[in-house]
Amino acid sequence: MKTVYTDKAPAAIGPYSQAMIFHDVVFTSGQIPVNPATGEIAGDTIETQAEQVMKNLGEVLREAGTSFENAIKTTCFLADMGDFAAFNEVYARYFVNKPARSCVAVKTLPKNVLCEVEVIAAVPCAPAP
Repeated sequence: MKTVYTDKAPAAIGPYSQAMIFHDVVFTSGQIPVNPATGEIAGDTIETQAEQVMKNLGEVLREAGTSFENAIKTTCFLADMGDFAAFNEVYARYFVNKPARSCVAVKTLPKNVLCEVEVIAAVPCAPAP
């Protein structure tokens, strides 16, 4: 296994990694809308927060040697299912290949953010562990 880390995405706020590569698959940790440059939550709307989540995921995927186009499965967590449609508009611009997905509403997310997303993606030509 290989640990993935980039300073272009928020550092883990607990005892975990931004992502792990196993063979030719990367498993990201959930990304929340923290701006890695400031450490602050990006905005207070679902659209703004979802955009920051996607930027963070993009950086983690890039560091792992892959991209949104290679996503196999996502898991999305929303603080309010009433944000589902607005979240989907942002999500659809990034996950154009329409990977398998679960999307659930949860009681509370870290730092009281509105959304969190994790990804499983193929890593083309991944180095052997």
